[in-house]
Amino acid sequence: MIQRGIATFGLDYGRCPHWLFERMVKLGREMIRAIIEEEGADMFVKRIADPAWFQSLGTVLAFDWNSSGLTTILTAALKEAIRGQEKELGIFICGGKGKVSKKTPGEIENWGEKLSLPAPKVSNLVYNSRMAAKVDSALVQDGFQIYHHSFFFSRNGAWAVVQQGMKLPHEHNGGLARRYHWHSDKITDLVCEPHSGIASLSAELRLPTLNLTAKASSQTRAVSTEMVQAGYQTLMKDIQILRRHFSKLSQTLALKFKDEEITFMNLENIEFSRHPVLTEDFTRSKYLEKILRKLCDEKPENYEKILAAGGVGPKTIRALALVSEVIYGAKPSYEDPARYSFAHGGKDATPYPVDRQTYDETIGHVKRYVAKIRK
Repeated sequence: MIQRGIATFGLDYGRCPHWLFERMVKLGREMIRAIIEEEGADMFVKRIADPAWFQSLGTVLAFDWNSSGLTTILTAALKEAIRGQEKELGIFICGGKGKVSKKTPGEIENWGEKLSLPAPKVSNLVYNSRMAAKVDSALVQDGFQIYHHSFFFSRNGAWAVVQQGMKLPHEHNGGLARRYHWHSDKITDLVCEPHSGIASLSAELRLPTLNLTAKASSQTRAVSTEMVQAGYQTLMKDIQILRRHFSKLSQTLALKFKDEEITFMNLENIEFSRHPVLTEDFTRSKYLEKILRKLCDEKPENYEKILAAGGVGPKTIRALALVSEVIYGAKPSYEDPARYSFAHGGKDATPYPVDRQTYDETIGHVKRYVAKIRK
């Protein structure tokens, strides 16, 4: 069973030795063939969307289990492993790290042309890729900047997204990378809890987060949509209220930790005052006003359409969320969506007792894979 969550790791600046990468490609190729022959291309895509399985595959191929490089190197190795065999295997891997991630839409479209896929199907794959990146940068505002985006899909249309964000060492709670997983079969709403899996290194790692994908943020999403549909002048009246009181709000508006309610409190000497989404400065936001006017003119029919609109990013979403909360009382979730998880549990019941059934199923899968490779 796939666990909901996000994987968090130490930020690694090292490089993978060429001799190791070559071997990762070779072993990865044989494992992909065995898995697809045994379970099919759609199941391989589903397994990629499971953070524990993805992590296990990376360690089987001999990469450091707690390194941010596992995500980028494993994805690159798998992409190289199937190069020239994509049509035969029925799986396709697009995107990657840094500038390569920007090429994802073009790569999807190229495969669509080569496979003679219907144009609407290709457009849908590109849309889901783009929206996954937008959600994890604008709706899950946890301070991690997305720098790796990879899109896996099968000939049948099953797809998965594996993307990773980073916090640089000089930043608050820095020196970390966080991985986000998506799977097409698990998604009924792109903006409401769409992730297929998240696992964190530490149960205590709870970072200040504006989580607008949470079910608890449904009212915020609804009010944000209503404000945009009400028109630019009405929305700007609400923003002007915040502008007049901004200096006061910036000194008093805050949130308590854990499960306590949102409250007003003095921010002096409080670590939480460094929360990047705590307040928003509307006093010097000409570009924000331009985007808000554009949105109000277009009148998106729902919150997903707001996020999908050109130019809409974290600042626009954050502004709408703040107005929704302060003016209309629609409180979003500030709970970090990361979860602490192992594939099978631990012998000392930490973090939970060993799941024997899942463990036995894993053994069975591995046995079948090995048998396939030996033939």
